[in-house]
Amino acid sequence: MKKTNDAVDVVVVGLGWAGSILSIEMAKAGLKVRALERGHDRPSSEMGYPIPADELANTKRHVLMQQASTLTYTVRHNATETALPMRELGAFRVGDGVGGAGLHWTAMLIRPSPTDLKLKTFVDQHYDKNALDAELRVMDFPFSWEEIEPHFDFFDQVCGTSGATGNLNGKILANGDPFEGPRSNLFPTKPLEDTLNGAMFRKVASEMGYHPFSNPSAAITEPWTNPYKQQIAPCNYCGFCQFYSCINYSKASPQTTILDAIKLYPNFDYRTQANVIRVEKSPDGKTATGVTYIDADGNEVFQPAKIVILASFALNNVRLMLNSKIGKPYNPITEEGVVGRNYAYQYGGGFTLFFDKMEFNPFAAAGPTGVMFNDFGPGNFDASHLGFIGGAKVHSSQATGTPLATALKGGTPKWGNGWKKGLKDSYGHSMGMKMTVSNMSTRGNFLDLDPTYTDEHGMPLLRMTYDFVKNDVRLMRFLRGNMLGIVKNLNPDSYTESVPDYDSHFNISPAYSSTHNTGGAVMGDNPKTSAVNRYLQSWDVHNVFVQGACAFPQNFQANPTALVGALAYWSAKAIREQYLKNPGPLVQA
Repeated sequence: MKKTNDAVDVVVVGLGWAGSILSIEMAKAGLKVRALERGHDRPSSEMGYPIPADELANTKRHVLMQQASTLTYTVRHNATETALPMRELGAFRVGDGVGGAGLHWTAMLIRPSPTDLKLKTFVDQHYDKNALDAELRVMDFPFSWEEIEPHFDFFDQVCGTSGATGNLNGKILANGDPFEGPRSNLFPTKPLEDTLNGAMFRKVASEMGYHPFSNPSAAITEPWTNPYKQQIAPCNYCGFCQFYSCINYSKASPQTTILDAIKLYPNFDYRTQANVIRVEKSPDGKTATGVTYIDADGNEVFQPAKIVILASFALNNVRLMLNSKIGKPYNPITEEGVVGRNYAYQYGGGFTLFFDKMEFNPFAAAGPTGVMFNDFGPGNFDASHLGFIGGAKVHSSQATGTPLATALKGGTPKWGNGWKKGLKDSYGHSMGMKMTVSNMSTRGNFLDLDPTYTDEHGMPLLRMTYDFVKNDVRLMRFLRGNMLGIVKNLNPDSYTESVPDYDSHFNISPAYSSTHNTGGAVMGDNPKTSAVNRYLQSWDVHNVFVQGACAFPQNFQANPTALVGALAYWSAKAIREQYLKNPGPLVQA
């Protein structure tokens, strides 16, 4: 059955971080706002102990994640292969339901640097013309640090971000990151306490000349009331964090920071199990008239709206644009088209160090507990003669203390009595050391619609064409060598390594790496190379605004959430102060 809802001023597709921010900012402007979420509701009542403290449900059965049996992606390494569907959650795990990945995230809240935002300019200034691979498609973000920093700062205030400031208005402060861009204010709350692994890593890294600092974190350390009058409690280091909702209401999420506030607005509502399949357009194709979604009963529902905001997961935003024919699809042969170009991932990997006689007490930790350094960020060291651009944050973090997530010594059986003995012998006796690595976009890594596979509604699945980037392989080999030096100085009894096999292909199905997918609907100043302008407004359909990491032209060596949040506030400000007064393109092509 086909239905039509009452018209609204703004329809928001997806109610994670970006969707929650745009919803409350539009509602504050007096607009009638309706958010549509494909998954189920995730109310605060589900976050009370002991409901979230279920390791089997959260880390193995992935109850907070998008299930591959419901919606998946097809994957291939290059354009000569036939893509096949991802049948199980592997390298990345997409959030599902209200709050999205912002509910179960690890809560690392790290800003990119000013160099990250102007990476093409940096390359042009510091690298010889042919020093880098011809396949790279490095771009600048279309805004300056000075323009976006106030929005980083406001998002920090919303989250109550904990950390040690390294650069306050150009003044370098002790114990923070000396390489970070200038902050206009101190972190709202003090850093998380060091666990044993963090203290050991901090000491050795300092002795080796690096500049370690506590992980910037959305797990806060002091009582905090944010600008929306939402109260967040101090973290109690319960050990249930990454892949879990927060038992203690201490980890910033849409639920803990925004949603309870926006539900008080009479001009806002949201609907769950509303699977948006298409943005509808006027006959001339220049404006959107609303969206069509499938409701829980299988009805096709049209939601009329004056403004459409796409705020679902990065990959899902791109798929929705392609299925709605918003923007020209990217062609990797001719490099014409914009939707699907510059797809990038984020590499990880590192080492697990075992100390047989030390107790690390991993059950007393938060997801972002740890220490990192940024000495290998672009511009922080000279890589112009090394054949790569990019960098990494190197860190020792204790994401969870749950037993099934315990790192096991090399040679431990995968099942049976041997596995049980290995778990007993390994639990609490190891520390991790990892790298969060940038990923450069290339001509041949891209997203498009699969010609064969569809979802249950007959809509084509998103096809991912992706493989390791040679530039980034050289970077990771360089980083591995430097990390081995730290391992040697920490002097463990033994260690295992989880750095990817660079001589093979990217594998979507092994152990989790990160959910940090970027690109596909990148922002820029040129409509021939970008899908949206500097305010995340579609070049082709001016009342469609596309939020999230799909707008990143490449992936930097930091978790994306800080920039996703800042861009959401940046875009909301432009809509509120410019678009509403004069609807139309905010940037002339």
